[in-house]
Amino acid sequence: MRLFEAIIDANHRAVAGDQKAGLHPADFASELPVVVLTCIDVRLNPLLPEVLGVPKEQFIWLRNAGNIITGPLSSTMRSLALACAVKGGKEIAIIGHTDCQIGRTTTMELIDRFRALGIERYLLPSNVNEFFGMFASERANVIKAAGIVRQSPVIGPKIPVHGLLLDIETGKVEWLVNGYQTLGTMGARLNEVADAAGHTLDALKSLADFEIGGIKFPETKIGETVAKAEDWLSGKVHQLESKPPPAPAAPAAKPAVPPRIPLPPPLRPKLRFHKGPK
Repeated sequence: MRLFEAIIDANHRAVAGDQKAGLHPADFASELPVVVLTCIDVRLNPLLPEVLGVPKEQFIWLRNAGNIITGPLSSTMRSLALACAVKGGKEIAIIGHTDCQIGRTTTMELIDRFRALGIERYLLPSNVNEFFGMFASERANVIKAAGIVRQSPVIGPKIPVHGLLLDIETGKVEWLVNGYQTLGTMGARLNEVADAAGHTLDALKSLADFEIGGIKFPETKIGETVAKAEDWLSGKVHQLESKPPPAPAAPAAKPAVPPRIPLPPPLRPKLRFHKGPK
């Protein structure tokens, strides 16, 4: 049994009235500490991390309004990534809760609440719903957030990412996204990709003759010695370089120029000199 399997089992037994239900953290030392993102709702303060049975010193608690993650490289993702890389978090859990006031607030209500604070609509982002990550379903919000975290490039592929929903009244935890199963699915997909790549290479091992830029490449196999390929290519290049350059084309005959006809000498006007009146 892994860490969150034991957490869910102990939580459900405790909610059912089992006084002996609990978690033995020493049995899961290699899977602790855990990194948890929850809402800012103060009603969660007396519930976490007690309902999970995790010691406080092994509970890295991150909070934002509505436990919302807007993107794989958002500010919240930065904190989750550093909690794992710097603080040594082994597993991540996104924990939503019932009766979430963020989820119950519509976009128009949110705009009115900001206006009551002196913030007019034109001062808010153009897409209020997208910017603040408004949602209508606590479950859907947790599932979406867990999916974004799992696909984020700053979260290691070996870190399980769980999605949980906490009943604010009873303290019962519902497991919405099993991070262990997601890891198994990802591993299977990676194996499929690797197999497909191997089949592709096998199909390319035998290549028919083809030409590139006038150079004909012979049939060969992928994986043969590089030296052999280099020798063949060097020979082709040397063969092309050793060919004598083509003889220059004879210059085109110039069109015949008609003989030049000498011009008659210019006529010079005769100047008369007058010595004065006669």
